[in-house]
Amino acid sequence: MKLLIINGPNLNLIGNREPEVYGTQSFEAYLKKLRKQYHDVMLEYFQSNIEGEIINALQNAGFLYDGIILNAGGYTHTSVAIADAVKAIKTPVVEVHISNTFARESFRHTSFLAAYVKGSIIGFGLESYRLAIESLVTKTG
Repeated sequence: MKLLIINGPNLNLIGNREPEVYGTQSFEAYLKKLRKQYHDVMLEYFQSNIEGEIINALQNAGFLYDGIILNAGGYTHTSVAIADAVKAIKTPVVEVHISNTFARESFRHTSFLAAYVKGSIIGFGLESYRLAIESLVTKTG
């Protein structure tokens, strides 16, 4: 199985940015743990702060991978273009968020992606990614 994790803007700062919201562990350290735990799954990773690069990554992977785990960060609530890219591809996408977006500012309560993803996993810290992997590996939903 081949999965791609795509992280959007500011998620390269996990471990340093707002530790009370995002924790103190870097995403790269967490990814190493995921790769050990899911040694039989090819886990690839892409991060960009640029909307168009995220769209390109979705389009490039969207017909070749078994699943995509997408944390679009702030673009979740603003990007029709990323939502359209998710809608246009065949590969199932699971939306993840580290924080509980519904417990934060009201503008974070709307996801432009939600209508086009297999499901959304919100508020379980970095474990949201592991839960997304489980949903794709076991093909639940």
